[in-house]
Amino acid sequence: MCGIFAYLNYLTPKTRREILDCLVSGLKRLEYRGYDSAGIAVDLNGNQNDANNLLLVKRAGKVKVLEDAINEQSINFDESIDIHVGIAHTRWATHGVPNQINSHPQRSDETNSFVVVHNGIITNYKDIKILLSSKYGYQFESETDTEVIAKLIHHLYQQHPGYTFRELVEQCIQQIEGAFALTIKSKHFPGECVATRRGSPLLVGIKTKTSLATNHIPILYGGRSKDQRHVKDTFNMQMLPKGKETTSEFTPLCKEVEYFFASDASAIIEHTNRVIYLEDDDIAAIINDGSLRIYRLKKLEADDQHVREITTLKMEIQEIMKGNYKYFMQKEIFEQPESVVNTMRGRLNFAEKTVILGGIKDYIPEIRRCRRLMLIACGTSYHSALATRSLLEELTEIPVMVELASDFLDRNTPIFRDDVCFFISQSGETADTLMALRYCKHRGALIVGITNTVGSSICRESHCGVHVNAGPEIGVASTKAYTSQCISLVMFALVMSEDRWSLQKRRHEIIAALQVLSEQIKKVLQLDEKVAEIARELYRNKSLLIMGRGYNYATCLEGALKVKELTYMHSEGILSGELKHGPLALVDDSMPIIIIIVRDAVYVKCMNALQQITARGGRPFIICEENDDETKQFASKALEIPKTVDCLQGILTIIPIQLLSYHMAVLRGCNVDCPRNLAKSVTVE
Repeated sequence: MCGIFAYLNYLTPKTRREILDCLVSGLKRLEYRGYDSAGIAVDLNGNQNDANNLLLVKRAGKVKVLEDAINEQSINFDESIDIHVGIAHTRWATHGVPNQINSHPQRSDETNSFVVVHNGIITNYKDIKILLSSKYGYQFESETDTEVIAKLIHHLYQQHPGYTFRELVEQCIQQIEGAFALTIKSKHFPGECVATRRGSPLLVGIKTKTSLATNHIPILYGGRSKDQRHVKDTFNMQMLPKGKETTSEFTPLCKEVEYFFASDASAIIEHTNRVIYLEDDDIAAIINDGSLRIYRLKKLEADDQHVREITTLKMEIQEIMKGNYKYFMQKEIFEQPESVVNTMRGRLNFAEKTVILGGIKDYIPEIRRCRRLMLIACGTSYHSALATRSLLEELTEIPVMVELASDFLDRNTPIFRDDVCFFISQSGETADTLMALRYCKHRGALIVGITNTVGSSICRESHCGVHVNAGPEIGVASTKAYTSQCISLVMFALVMSEDRWSLQKRRHEIIAALQVLSEQIKKVLQLDEKVAEIARELYRNKSLLIMGRGYNYATCLEGALKVKELTYMHSEGILSGELKHGPLALVDDSMPIIIIIVRDAVYVKCMNALQQITARGGRPFIICEENDDETKQFASKALEIPKTVDCLQGILTIIPIQLLSYHMAVLRGCNVDCPRNLAKSVTVE
């Protein structure tokens, strides 16, 4: 939710047009995260006392509205600037309606002394707001919690005029509570930028003309010093010859450098692939000599890293472009034949029928001795856990609990040292899931992360884990990440059962099915036009029921979620066995129903439910196996999918419903990639 993008060029001449284009382009890369307004802040001239020095442009609506507003400004777009800091933001409203005043950046005063962009929620903002307004006379112009940050920093600046920019931010974040990622600029500290995070993701991209002298930045600690410009461990990002080391004086050979702050790597990759992932309570400060330093509020634990690594992104810019597709979601649905192969690549040896998950290999003996497995997630990730729970119970013979992260925390669920807790999240930043992870880790459980984002908070805070390798997923409604999460958990079940002779036949059956899964997905995707025809029949309805049983119950829940997310229709996933306990009252000849029936252990029970529906005038659309004429005779229309092993059926049966949701959303005129009120990365509770 929300997106931060900031750009600082130091001794790298750029025209104002290039700077503005960079900021707007960064926001466009972050549109998938969900937002309802956008804004930027850039400098206009070098006069620090000029209230008009800062250009602050904010608009409700999409980034294109902001871009048009920028182009209407009466400024010199062609002026070249050697050193400049610009910040930009896409806001998803939490405090205050989406409008121009509530959009970010938020400012400290009418002279724009400090401007802030913020992701997250400040839980004690009301207390700070009351203090600043009643005791110090501050007037607030917005309804946001973010404005208190800008005004609190301004207050601290007036109280402590000798403080550095970093020290002011450090003092500020010690007073605020909640989750945040912040990037701040100030007319009082030209050429400087400070960023920090707690609970919300933030990373720093670095672009230089020559290679870096080191891939690690030492961590410094907060507090005042006689001269913060000459600290023994300070690190300057400028380049040195091999064999040279940084000193307290530090005279770089090449000064030109560009920095990028962003909520997500997708906004940075077109500029640089060298990034630093900030940790909670890190403060990244770029000072007026172009050097970057990373501070912390308090000393780290003995086993924590005392440096921040500069990592190289593997992402390619082509991976986040739409290509020949109209929407990112459509592209990602059709990428699933490749994404499932990427999830299995290097892990599944089909010839030898072996599975190796390098990220958890050393922990398998400990997992086998555990009391229970707990799968904890939200939304689509929760459904991937439900989809594989039955197989995990079968192949591990260990009790498996599936928990919604938000409910898990509300109940203060008992956790024991011999529990193994899996945390599943596409982004790796989901707030509820991350807090549940910390809750379980504090109580001594083994933490296993399942994410699609390298370097995410869940990746870094887990003891071990599996990266699902689905590739970048830009559409808010998850598609390929869901199927890859399912396969990752299936592979884990295969690893856990590799030493059980009695289960080898079952394992080999599943491995053989995984080998042909990609081709079967391609075959399902050929149903696209048939699905579009069904969408044309259904999109005007107000409700849709999706029913199934066994391994396909999770498909019903996930399919209903996709319909709700994309089309804004009411949709409900129903366990067929519960039909007689209430939902049957909804069935008549006008109620749209999709029922999933495949020839597995619950086939006869599903057929009973189907006949109960048709006996009451229902005209269901059926997803069934190829050449299943017995089932098709009850259908208004049928979609036939290839036959596969029971535990993988959900991967094939979800794809027609993903396509159906997409086509109905297009027909209803909805924003497919960015559904209203939703965000890709849910970083607030």
